[in-house]
Amino acid sequence: MLASPGRPSDFADGDDAWAFEMKWDGFRALAEVSAGAVRLVSRSGKDMTVTYPELQALAEQVPADTLPLVLDGEIVALDARGRPSFRRLQQRANIAKPGDVAAARRSVQVDLMVFDVLETGGRSLAKRTYDERREVLEDLLAGAEAPVHVPPAFDGDLDAAMRTSRRLGLEGVVAKRRDSTYLAGRRSQQWLKLKHAQSQEVVVVGWRPGHGERTHLMGSLLLAVPDGDRLLYVGRVGSGFSDAERRDLVTELGRIERSTPAAVGVPREDAADARWVSPRRVAEVAYGEWTGPPEDGPAGDTPLGKLRHPVWKGWRRDKSPGEVVVEHPAG
Repeated sequence: MLASPGRPSDFADGDDAWAFEMKWDGFRALAEVSAGAVRLVSRSGKDMTVTYPELQALAEQVPADTLPLVLDGEIVALDARGRPSFRRLQQRANIAKPGDVAAARRSVQVDLMVFDVLETGGRSLAKRTYDERREVLEDLLAGAEAPVHVPPAFDGDLDAAMRTSRRLGLEGVVAKRRDSTYLAGRRSQQWLKLKHAQSQEVVVVGWRPGHGERTHLMGSLLLAVPDGDRLLYVGRVGSGFSDAERRDLVTELGRIERSTPAAVGVPREDAADARWVSPRRVAEVAYGEWTGPPEDGPAGDTPLGKLRHPVWKGWRRDKSPGEVVVEHPAG
């Protein structure tokens, strides 16, 4: 079940019908627990089990009579202050070879933030309400120990929850209707996410080299979002990368090059020295605002305009291009 972008006005009738959870900046995962083993599956169905071996600890923390068990949660990498760091998590993503996993694990540990339970004892709880599932979850993992956590639902109103989230250095909150059932794989208005800063998932469709002495590095990535059966160009991002990341991106994107742009609406000045790539990679950027469609003519292939002042956050290797949606800003 996926949350939709929310606005404060969505709660005009009061907060009593909603529970508020902190929003964790990580990779969404289903944890399928059987006797002595945990299988981790991404939103797109990718098996991530070998990438995060420390999360096998979950199998030892649930009662045997509740198996098989399916939990919903977020894989995060915490910084020294206990806050999720998406940049740190990137160092653990998309690794499968045991030696590579072990090396990455020595520098970056991950934790699992569990926020829902979908099955216990092989029986689906999807038609139970949020409050009922939450009670089951808290009983199941009452003695949870790191790297497994059940973050508490916030007891208060939206404003207080957002203030707490900001104070803790978190991304925002997710509001969930207390009477909502679980709709697997579907985006719903029963769950709403509200962020402190605006961010947008994007599909990378190309890159431009740097200038001067940096022509061997990636200078900026060209970005798009889905619009029906096409991709709309929404600008480029050149901020937020280290030189090492810029160098690695040249190699990584070189493996998926193509001769033509996969997106429509790319202006001539951005296309001039572009290297096009197949639209397989999803990333996330922070941004200031959408510029909106041009004022001097029809929107055509640029109905959204561009992302203003985008800054790189990282790859979303847990997501596929088809899962990207435009997250209009809250207001």
